[in-house]
Amino acid sequence: MQYKVGIGQDSHRFLPPEISKPCVIGGLIFEEVPGLSADSDGDVVYHALCNAITSLSGVPILGGIAIELCQQNGITDSQVYLEKALETLVGWKITHVALCIEGKRPRLQSRIFEMRQSIATILKVGIGQVGITVTSGDGLTDFGCGEGLQCFCTMTICSD
Repeated sequence: MQYKVGIGQDSHRFLPPEISKPCVIGGLIFEEVPGLSADSDGDVVYHALCNAITSLSGVPILGGIAIELCQQNGITDSQVYLEKALETLVGWKITHVALCIEGKRPRLQSRIFEMRQSIATILKVGIGQVGITVTSGDGLTDFGCGEGLQCFCTMTICSD
């Protein structure tokens, strides 16, 4: 059996409050903060997952497939991008995903279980195979100052 580990990262700034756009994080809507600045819904968790898959498959998801879906079909739902990314892992099985989200706001801790369920369902893995940690950033970065969010992801896969 062969194993591979991929890494992905994504970050977006919050939009000004006067621009009405939902804030989507890990497939969930967070009403208490503005949306994230992006051509898509800006879901930094799903984007970090896509980038981890790109590092495993070599297929440019966000820089390629997602741009085409957005420009040609107006698709801005990051779940669609993630589902397309998963198609590039044919012959491989996801064994574990670890995510670390940094941002002063919103408070994510109370919704981590729900986020893990959402991600596990899309990835077709057990909830125990999805780990999420969150950190406020303690004001040390733009994310820690509440200006946006960033997410890091590692994904381990094995051959079927």
